[in-house]
Amino acid sequence: MKRSLSLEWLLMSLGLLAVVFWLSGPQQLSRANLWLQDLTLPLQRHQPSPNVVLVLADERSLSSIGRWPWRRALHAHLINHISSGQPQSIGLDFLLSEPDLDYPEDDVVLAQSMARSGRVVLPVVRGFGDQPASLPLPMFTQAAARLGHVHLPMDDDGGVRSFYAREGVSDQLWLHLGLSMLCISQPERPACADTNSKQIPSFGTWQRDDRTYIAFAQGRPPFAMYAYIDVLQGRIPAQAFRNKHVLIGTAATGLGTTLPTPSGASQAATYSVELVAHIASGALLNQHAVSASSWANRAFNLVPAALGLAALSVLGPSAALLACMGLGLLTLIASALTPGWAHTVFSPAAALLILTLAYPLWSWRRLNAAARFLNQEMQGLRIQGLQINTQAPHKRGDFLQHRIDAVEQASQQLRQLHQFVTETLLQLPSPTLACNRHGHILLANSAAHRYAHSLGRTLQPQQPLADLLDGAMERGSLQPLWDSSCPPPLDHTIQREGIDLQKNNLLMLSQPFTVADEIGWLVTLVDISDLRQAMAQRDQAMHFISHDIRAPIGAILTVIEMEQHFGSEPVSALLIERIQRYARTGLALADDFVHLARAQNALAQRTPVELGAVIDQALDDTWAAAHARFIKLDWMPQEEEAWVLGDASMLRRACGNLIGNAIKYGPVEGTVFCSLALQDGHWCISVRDEGDGISPQEQARLFAPFTRQHQHAGSTIPGIGLGLAYVHSVAQQHGGSIEVQSEAGQGACFTLRLPQAAPPPMH
Repeated sequence: MKRSLSLEWLLMSLGLLAVVFWLSGPQQLSRANLWLQDLTLPLQRHQPSPNVVLVLADERSLSSIGRWPWRRALHAHLINHISSGQPQSIGLDFLLSEPDLDYPEDDVVLAQSMARSGRVVLPVVRGFGDQPASLPLPMFTQAAARLGHVHLPMDDDGGVRSFYAREGVSDQLWLHLGLSMLCISQPERPACADTNSKQIPSFGTWQRDDRTYIAFAQGRPPFAMYAYIDVLQGRIPAQAFRNKHVLIGTAATGLGTTLPTPSGASQAATYSVELVAHIASGALLNQHAVSASSWANRAFNLVPAALGLAALSVLGPSAALLACMGLGLLTLIASALTPGWAHTVFSPAAALLILTLAYPLWSWRRLNAAARFLNQEMQGLRIQGLQINTQAPHKRGDFLQHRIDAVEQASQQLRQLHQFVTETLLQLPSPTLACNRHGHILLANSAAHRYAHSLGRTLQPQQPLADLLDGAMERGSLQPLWDSSCPPPLDHTIQREGIDLQKNNLLMLSQPFTVADEIGWLVTLVDISDLRQAMAQRDQAMHFISHDIRAPIGAILTVIEMEQHFGSEPVSALLIERIQRYARTGLALADDFVHLARAQNALAQRTPVELGAVIDQALDDTWAAAHARFIKLDWMPQEEEAWVLGDASMLRRACGNLIGNAIKYGPVEGTVFCSLALQDGHWCISVRDEGDGISPQEQARLFAPFTRQHQHAGSTIPGIGLGLAYVHSVAQQHGGSIEVQSEAGQGACFTLRLPQAAPPPMH
């Protein structure tokens, strides 16, 4: 199914791109492209040049002077007045190809005024009949500074949007009147040199070159406009035309030629002389644009069309629709902005047409494929035994709706079955995960999520199992418990024991399973930490019983046997003292072992206990040991009572162990400091000695049972490492903690933190 759709998309894309390539060629979809250009015209904000002004023979001038044509002496007087203001050029948009038969002397006067000005540009038009071009009268042609054509081509819809920069006969070409005016003040412009012929060609055909789109200036009106009569009578001072390009033409009803020009999405009538002003202004400000080449225009249309087709392939229906709409809008905006910054006009109609057609066409193919797929799935589910009613006469809807209803019914049955299996898996007490052959998690029960949360991690579908077991090492080999780069074979059950980052002992059972020709793993993680701890405690107890308790008892028996065989005198006091010391050592070891086992396995009583009194009792218990080593016990009782909930006897023994350790490992004639303070809702019992201190390596294992520091392992200081283990167990039983701060040569400070409790009610 997926391969069939991919092939259909490829064929459809190739066909539509071929259509885009053809429709984006020259003269294709011309009316649509012109309409789009007009639609985006408001985005092209062209500023008018302030150096272009118009003098118009308008309605008021006609009513003042009389009917047209006027005497050419008036034109001469007008030119003299404007020239006195020293304009850059004067464009006279009047045809002067015939003599004035009524006032022939006016022609001489007008020619003389043109010659004196030296800035007048006259129009040239295409000839009729045998004459290829129509120039002004020879006297006017020689008097004018330059000539320029005034033709404006019409587009297919009858509007005027462009002009040809050069028109003429054969190789004798003239610039447009608006461009030729600029050559008066800027003769160095590239096109000015070879476009100033004043000869009438004897033969040839009319030619046009360099079509350019007009940059219509904004504003209503965009240029300064003066009435002909106001300038003629001097009401407009000559200084108003200083350094200006002045266009003189007609703009009256029935007199001036009007041409339809674009104005947004519609067209408006514009006098030809105003169009010449737009051309001159755009050339002055370098705002005009040319059509893009055929290949550039094809590329401009092919890129958004290809992106839109790609979006249809990889995105969903809604996203693909938005993508096609966005690409169409971007294409339209790009075609509107490129004339401004690239001076190039693109025709986007082909791309917009394909982007509009591609979405419904591909949606139709998708719907057809979806209907076929649903029909195949219904047949497959019926073969597998699901009872599916594909006939729904009581429901209205088309063929696709009936298939959707049937799939919904089958999906409901499958969901119920999946829910049953999932609920069964979720209730398992140990973390259980279903993974694919590559070790990616497909399903995890609640215990697995709780285990991941305890590690500070989260489980996501398709997450590698190695992420959950990251840092867990197999016991013995120290290899990763699950190595994603080397998954176990899928032919037998895997059982491994390891340790995770929290030092939990895990038993990983991995059972392969097969569903729908896909092989996966059912992985169960069993926490055997309690079992391992029990085994370790058993080993410690056996070691303690076999070595530490047997040692003093064996020493007692040895002394007695030696006295029996070799002694001849009555039992000496020294022998009695030695037997007593060995017996007390064995009794102390047994007591420590019993108390540690009780602290680890029995729950502490929860009664109000005042810690100041507990410390006083612990100091009394250890006074004899301190006195024997001439050690001072520094303790300042609190004025405030320090109440906690706990077992007074266990707390007393824990404090006695801390003080006893400080006495044993501190220097002779030293001081043991005891303090009690309240910090963050916890009572803190601190015991500090002045001994050799504890290294950071030793601090990490200080509270483990049967552990002693290396510097004291072979010393005469009694102990087997149960005292601090007992304190640690008591702290945990009471919801507190035990901490140590020490540096080499600076002694050690042990702090027992216990949660503060309210004082007991007074009776």
